[in-house]
Amino acid sequence: MEIKTSEITEIIKKRIESYKKTIDTSEVGVAISVGDGVARIYGLDNVMSGEILEFPADVYGYVLNLEEDNVGVAILGEDYLVKEGDVVKRTGRVAEAPIGKEIIGRILDGLGRPIDGKGPLNAKDHSPIERKAVGIVHRKKVSEPLYTGIKILDALIPIGRGQRELIIGDRQTGKTAIAIDTILNQKNSGVYCIYVAIGQKQSSVSFIYDKLHSEGAMEYTAIIAANASDPATLQYFAPYTGATMGEYFRDNKMHCLIVYDDLSKHAVAYRQLSLLLRRPPAREAYPGDVFYLHSRLLERAAKLNDAHGGGSLTALPIIETQAGDVAAYIPTNVISITDGQIFLETDLFYAGVRPAVNAGLSVSRVGGDAQIKAMKQVAGGLRLSLAQYRELAAFVQFGADLDKITQELITRGRMMSELLKQDQYVPMPVEHEIIILFAANNGYCHKYKLSSLKKYEKELLIYIENNNPEIFREIREKQQIDDNLKTKFIAVLDTFKTLFIED
Repeated sequence: MEIKTSEITEIIKKRIESYKKTIDTSEVGVAISVGDGVARIYGLDNVMSGEILEFPADVYGYVLNLEEDNVGVAILGEDYLVKEGDVVKRTGRVAEAPIGKEIIGRILDGLGRPIDGKGPLNAKDHSPIERKAVGIVHRKKVSEPLYTGIKILDALIPIGRGQRELIIGDRQTGKTAIAIDTILNQKNSGVYCIYVAIGQKQSSVSFIYDKLHSEGAMEYTAIIAANASDPATLQYFAPYTGATMGEYFRDNKMHCLIVYDDLSKHAVAYRQLSLLLRRPPAREAYPGDVFYLHSRLLERAAKLNDAHGGGSLTALPIIETQAGDVAAYIPTNVISITDGQIFLETDLFYAGVRPAVNAGLSVSRVGGDAQIKAMKQVAGGLRLSLAQYRELAAFVQFGADLDKITQELITRGRMMSELLKQDQYVPMPVEHEIIILFAANNGYCHKYKLSSLKKYEKELLIYIENNNPEIFREIREKQQIDDNLKTKFIAVLDTFKTLFIED
């Protein structure tokens, strides 16, 4: 029997072709360099941007760079477990986070994995952490207030459901305190809360958890902690993971408040990843797309219209400034994205004004749309009187002789500044705020010493709660001060004036 070489060649060719069909070589690559939390992979021809890759030793990576001959990957975990020459597999999945009410009461890492020792999360659904923000057609004008429980904010810088309000100031000026008080004030309001800690100390996150837990706030709150000791990749992911979880509540006819604490550290983590991946540096060594980094995050906060359920996602991003420099790169970026800012001033903080809100530089671009009519009625003119007082107080330091009108403005300004001071962790219901501001506007507090105003406020609220609780109920129901309610206000304030004894 004669064997023809042409037949043998044909058989080998067919075998090779069938072998190529069964094994797709483009799905596996090789790590060609590893270090500082990033790796470069050769051979992944069809990989997607944002895809999760699988390394040996149960380590995963996130695709950030797509280059001509390799892929830049951020390692999710300990990079010492990954070595050059390791075989890397595609998973075909983009980065996802668990969604649903199962996250409530839990502490999760930057990818939504439990780190509180309470067992698995058992979330039924997952959603991509990078999602396109809802379009204009699906949105509605911000019109419902989201009360912070802080008098000066609810009166002067109101926040509405679906808004993005920046909290900005130097280190240790009370930025986180405002965010935590706002979370505490959402109790029994139907608003779920997500607190995202980026680059914080573990002890700080633990303290916040203990405080929220002791106040009963963890019943409607989840904490996402990408601590300072975590890889930069998890710090980069954390706010997007939180936004995805918050969108679940928004898209299912519920309301959610999310705090990003803070986006300065988030930008630094992204800068670290970008420089290690050899992306070109721009201003202050940040990559050129750092504005897009935060805009695509904060645009996901929205108030949906009634046709799409009417849910909302409200964002409170925090930015840390250096020596009050709000004109720096990252602060100006985020100011231009958000719907207003709460500016905390170091000088006010050290002068004993808590919260140290600068009424002149702070603004809400939603304004009165996020206030009930009753609050508008008592808050009108308050910003102007505070701003005038701060300006005139500078002249008083020079010992200048002042006319009677100027002295009255300074006296009123001092009284209002003292009355707007508020201790941490004691948010106030809006009806209590309205009563206090009404009393101040109508001259009931002017004759008392500044040191007696705290006592006056506390005892007045207790007196009304015990003797005229219907006043608080009517404010909540009517949401405006009509003639009948105004008469009741004046009657109860006149009666209390005869009973109050100064220190």
